[in-house]
Amino acid sequence: MTVAAMTAVLLAPSGAAAEVDDPTASAASAAPGTSAADAQAAGRARESKPVYAYDKAIRESVWVDTRVDGDKDGRTDRVAVDIVRPRELDRSGRRIPVIMDASPYYSCCGRGNESQKKTYDAKGDPVQFPLFYDNYFVPRGYGYVAVDFTGTNRSDGCVDIGGSSEVASAKAVVDWLNGRGKGYTTRTGSERTRANWSNGSTGMIGKSWDGSVANGTAATGVEGLRTIVPIGAISSWYDYYFQQGADLYDGGPDDLAGYVESAEATARCKPMKKYLADGAPLNGNRTDMWEDRDFVPDARKVRASVFAVHGMQDLNVRTNHFGKWWDALAEQGVERKVWLSQTGHVDPFDFRRAEWVKTLHRWFDHELMGYDNGIDDEPMADIERAPDQWSTDKVWPPRSTETTELRPQKGSSPGVGTLGRKPAKPGTVETFTDDPKLDEADWAAKIDTGTPEKSGFATKPLSRDLHLSGSGKVTLSVTPSTTSAHLSAVLVDLGPDTIRNYGAAGEGITTLPERTCWGSSTPGDSSCFKETRANPAQVGFTVFSRGWASLAHYKGDGKARQLTPGKKYEITIDLAASDHVVPAGHRLALIVGGTDAGLVEAPDTRPTLAVDLAGTSAKLPVVGGDRAFARATSGNAAAAPLAPGARDGIPVPQDISRLPGAELPGSHLPGAQR
Repeated sequence: MTVAAMTAVLLAPSGAAAEVDDPTASAASAAPGTSAADAQAAGRARESKPVYAYDKAIRESVWVDTRVDGDKDGRTDRVAVDIVRPRELDRSGRRIPVIMDASPYYSCCGRGNESQKKTYDAKGDPVQFPLFYDNYFVPRGYGYVAVDFTGTNRSDGCVDIGGSSEVASAKAVVDWLNGRGKGYTTRTGSERTRANWSNGSTGMIGKSWDGSVANGTAATGVEGLRTIVPIGAISSWYDYYFQQGADLYDGGPDDLAGYVESAEATARCKPMKKYLADGAPLNGNRTDMWEDRDFVPDARKVRASVFAVHGMQDLNVRTNHFGKWWDALAEQGVERKVWLSQTGHVDPFDFRRAEWVKTLHRWFDHELMGYDNGIDDEPMADIERAPDQWSTDKVWPPRSTETTELRPQKGSSPGVGTLGRKPAKPGTVETFTDDPKLDEADWAAKIDTGTPEKSGFATKPLSRDLHLSGSGKVTLSVTPSTTSAHLSAVLVDLGPDTIRNYGAAGEGITTLPERTCWGSSTPGDSSCFKETRANPAQVGFTVFSRGWASLAHYKGDGKARQLTPGKKYEITIDLAASDHVVPAGHRLALIVGGTDAGLVEAPDTRPTLAVDLAGTSAKLPVVGGDRAFARATSGNAAAAPLAPGARDGIPVPQDISRLPGAELPGSHLPGAQR
């Protein structure tokens, strides 16, 4: 057993598991001075091993010049960079790759399921690094770097919510690790320090806001950034606050900046917060401020590989962020891998821990150390089909996925229609009146009942499974009765199932008191974390894709226009990316409504909308295309019965807040944890 593993055993709580080395591994595979390439050539290793003493690691802080003066104080801002790296490799002179997590949360809110914060000793040197990355990877020959965004913790500048300062916080550190930037031993001093221990190969990882800056940094094309692992990450900050003009929350980016900024930044950064507020008008217009915070158009600059993770029921950073980013990266031929879970805004360390640590280890070894471990030849996608039940796809979406156009038809009673391939006759109309008290679960629970707040359209029970994979669109031809209207479109699997309870406080997980250990520990930085398990729910239906829009944005150019009551408008609503199999015996439904309570803010009027069904369609990503849909809807299959005690569906959490307390459930501070 190595010193690293022995440390974990000694410091693990009673009854907790601690990491132990693989006894079949050769210590020479990662011996000091031996590169991954050397080990491979000798046939000695396919992965890095924990042979370096974590308790003896070098822990230091550096301040890196971002070359941006975000707070306008006349000098460029420096960001605090806390580092932990193997001491043995420093002595040998071997340069090493770096894993980096840049975050605004290290002092205000904490990271991970246990809200860990950075801690420091009396000299100001780092003691605790949140999460398991340092504990696990430093003994394996990596450096680990935790960067404070500008305006947070020990960094200069201002929080600018995805802007140039924020991205520069991370890009400047990548430059410094590659010998191109300036680093200092103190925040204000002139003594320089260089990353002579780094070989420049950098991987960024992070959940939510942390992952968003990884996306943004990759979109600069910075040299040396080899891979990013964005988890539940934002790809466009406009899409975090609005979708197609519909405001998703009752706060703005200025509020968020004020929540995470350091106390000393509060006074000096008032002009920045005013800029953020002015650039985010409540009518949902896309301004220059928003365009500067959209990383998707710059996917063409990305050099790094991307291992994305997203919860398909993430109601915080919704899956349209993942879908748009993924599609743009695919167009550029970027190397990609993805995990899609049934959870909400949850880290894979907390929904598939052992497999995640193993896979992440292999990914970083391949991308940063150059091990030929075969991970690039394995299936691109892991998809959670039921709690803790996963399938894989060679590519995602599957190559046989085709856009399939479905059309709504009027049914036997108002508001209860059918969904198929045949268009409705001209002049066929359904109407609904916006009720901002009701959400998608209320609509789906009454899919077979004519109610005034929605129009629902469903297939008959399917004779075969129907697999949808990717992003869709719904085009509506609607006539409003008032001068404002918000529209919602959702896809629903009508039938019994057991899924993760993404609407509960854990968003699909339950946290347990027992701990397991993932790496080595010190008295000030434990590698042992609370275990979790899936929180399942039996349901009668599942909403699996959503989209929202303000009708005032019907032209799709990012600008709101005044609506004329009684005039017909056509609008296309983007549906968020998903991967879902509607089983045989279930029905596929499209529901159109107004305000989806808890997920989109209500307009300033309560419109009635007439939907022209002849001008309405849904273009959905069906695996197998038209033929698959035709086969699934042929015959006369019986509807699947509900299990005893099954609930209707998962209601939308109604306690979502833009600026929550540190541990409120349903947090909509991106990346904040329970």
